[in-house]
Amino acid sequence: MKWFKRIVIALFSLTLLGIGAIAAAYFYVLPDLPDVNTLKTVKLQTPLRIYSSDGKMISQFGEKRRIPVAFADVPPLLIDAVLDTEDARFFQHHGIDPIGITRAAIILITTGKKSQGASTITQQVARGFFLSREKTYIRKIKEIFLAIKIEKALTKEQILELYLNRSFLGNRAYGVGAAAQVYYGKRLEELNLPEIAMIAGLPQAPSAANPIRNPSRALNRRNWVLSRMLKKKNITQAQYSAAIQAPVSAKYHGAEINLYAPYISEMARDYLVDKLGEEEAYTGGYNVYTSIDSKLQRDAQHALRNNVYAYDQRHGYRGATAILWTDTPLETSHLLTRLKQTQAFQGLVPAAVMSIEAQSASLLTSAGETIQLDWQGLKWARKFISNKQQGRAPKTAEQILTVGEQVWLRHNGDFWQLSQIPVVSSAIVSLDPHNGAIKALVGGFSFHTSQYNRVTQAKRQLGSNIKPFIYTAAIEKGYTLATLINNAPINNADTRQGTAWRPKNSPDRYTGPTRLRVGLAQSINVMSVRTMRYAGLDKAIDTLVKFGFTRDEIPRNESIALGSNSVTPLQVVTAFSTFANGGYKVEPYFIELIEDSYGTVIEKSSPILACPPHAKPLPISDDPFAAMAEEFKQAEQVTDADSCGGPDSRYAERIISEQTAFLVTEALKSVIWGGGNWSKGTGWNGTAWRASRVVKRHDIAGKTGTTNESRDTWFSGFNPKLATTVWVGFDDHSKELGRTTWDANGAKDQISAAEAGAKTAGPGWNEFMKNALTGTPEIPTTPPQGIISVRIDLATGKLTRKTDYTSSFEYFISGTEPKEFTTETNESNDIFIEDSADELFQ
Repeated sequence: MKWFKRIVIALFSLTLLGIGAIAAAYFYVLPDLPDVNTLKTVKLQTPLRIYSSDGKMISQFGEKRRIPVAFADVPPLLIDAVLDTEDARFFQHHGIDPIGITRAAIILITTGKKSQGASTITQQVARGFFLSREKTYIRKIKEIFLAIKIEKALTKEQILELYLNRSFLGNRAYGVGAAAQVYYGKRLEELNLPEIAMIAGLPQAPSAANPIRNPSRALNRRNWVLSRMLKKKNITQAQYSAAIQAPVSAKYHGAEINLYAPYISEMARDYLVDKLGEEEAYTGGYNVYTSIDSKLQRDAQHALRNNVYAYDQRHGYRGATAILWTDTPLETSHLLTRLKQTQAFQGLVPAAVMSIEAQSASLLTSAGETIQLDWQGLKWARKFISNKQQGRAPKTAEQILTVGEQVWLRHNGDFWQLSQIPVVSSAIVSLDPHNGAIKALVGGFSFHTSQYNRVTQAKRQLGSNIKPFIYTAAIEKGYTLATLINNAPINNADTRQGTAWRPKNSPDRYTGPTRLRVGLAQSINVMSVRTMRYAGLDKAIDTLVKFGFTRDEIPRNESIALGSNSVTPLQVVTAFSTFANGGYKVEPYFIELIEDSYGTVIEKSSPILACPPHAKPLPISDDPFAAMAEEFKQAEQVTDADSCGGPDSRYAERIISEQTAFLVTEALKSVIWGGGNWSKGTGWNGTAWRASRVVKRHDIAGKTGTTNESRDTWFSGFNPKLATTVWVGFDDHSKELGRTTWDANGAKDQISAAEAGAKTAGPGWNEFMKNALTGTPEIPTTPPQGIISVRIDLATGKLTRKTDYTSSFEYFISGTEPKEFTTETNESNDIFIEDSADELFQ
């Protein structure tokens, strides 16, 4: 019995000693133990995501890929796989597993090696959130006490949810939601059994057992997980047998980007970083919804790309990018390796010239595909000499290509063609003119080659895009669409800059007194200068400032009548929106709302609306300017928000009257549709007549723009629902867009035409607006109150009783219409413009 007593006393003493040791250890580490209650409000580091207004993901920023999932949304089979693999008694223990600890102790005593097997999922959560991964006894003691505290603070489901979302699973994927996307491009609920087992096996060895880096070891790990699931009877023998036969199908999937819009995503990223700081912006799990419309954005990207390619091809082929061999062809494997060193982008694919026929060539792409390039894809490639001159049209493929060259190919939607990386730049931006929402924005041909956002950063001379604003100033002072302005050379030039400035028309042709509508539609330079002189330099500058242009950047001389001031495309499209919305100055914006990681809206746009809070009819008055003053007064005093927006809405400032906006818009429609009677020989084109043939809508208006020596080209235009600006030029201000030459008269001569707004920027606008407005109803012209229409004589702008082709109806602000009738002896002097390249491209 003595020995039994001694054993009992020894065990009791050891128990007391163990309890004392545990208590001592607890109080020793207690000061270093964090508050586990913070896990109740833990904020997982999740990336910043940028979306379009219709929910398409544009971009994702942040080092860690994480897609948090709620416990209820985790497939039960995945939970079984994780528990069978990591912690089979998870729902039975209280944070630590005595059986596991005993097993680890025996291994330590017998082998001297520390085992990871004793760590429960709760302990792994404690280590992951609060401790390092170093294998020390003190860290293990802390881990145990923290696990016990966590079990008291959180439910089992909450603990498991943290584990599933926190675990690093390789390839920057944190949590099972991100792993499903990274390895399989699927949502968690779409995974099959072999894929579930693969992900469940990753937490212990996310690098060593990674199915992308080490597929053989990953396969062994996956099958071991499946065997554990079978042993625990969470899958059947049939499921197990089928699953272990499945091949390793994992491959890397990037962020699930649905819409390529890098320039706008950079704008959104910059905005959030400025607002919250880089660390919080990249890890706080914010979702930023922009104002971008995914369809319009794609339309804009295609239009800009096609237009840039078209310009580039007009100016000739600059030759191969590299010589891969001269005499002895490379082996196919070596050749493909060389080609893959050049990354395909923007539809351009690197390829090697393998053989050449008379008017065709065979090429091998970097993807290993053989392309037969027919003559229709080659014949454009006249030799590039300069931006102003190109070589003769080629007759054979050998005049263009040489076997062994590396070149670019592009599929244009119909066939493969030889291509090259364009050196010209472009930008396009489109707004909703009624609230300023940016619906599409492309800051350059390729974000891959240049992150410079030309929509917001490039300040370039505006050229003739300025003219609608100059004419606005004159209409506000008393001009009408029928006012005659002398289209004659200007001899009394502005000499305030020290040198004589004598503006000329392009083409250098003068037709005498011409109606304002025609002068704006045909972009007649001397008429714009005389119009500005009538309005006055101060009035013209004040008007430009009113439309949003920066006063300090407007030259204080008459050159502003032809657009010498430098502006960004975003400023231009915002200014043109005023004509589209009836006279209001909107503020462009691109952030619709921002959500935090919990889905709470932390910021929402409050755009200013282009409408009066309460619209009252404009009184008819004999004095049109008194009527406009009354309208301004009403716009300032109304307070009833029910007729537009809501009680918390903000309203845009009216900067011109609805009547003035209507009249300028009517003149800008003539830029596209022209006027006169073609059957009688008095018809005339506007400078953008091509838009009428492409877009084929009568509710569009716009203005071309070209600067001196064709350094900048513009087209800005709108319909009542969408305003768009396109710019084309070189980033190097000193470079000219040049001229296009082509063969004529049996290739004996060459015809040359200058690049200009209608030819260079216009096609991009035409393609975009055609696609953007497809399916939307054409909006008929509805004159606002205070606008009347009277028949005028086209030669004099006076009233007429004639109803033939020498007369037409014209719009006027009531009270400004002509009071005098023309005499019957007057003859029409409407301008007939021949269809020559230079004359129509201004």
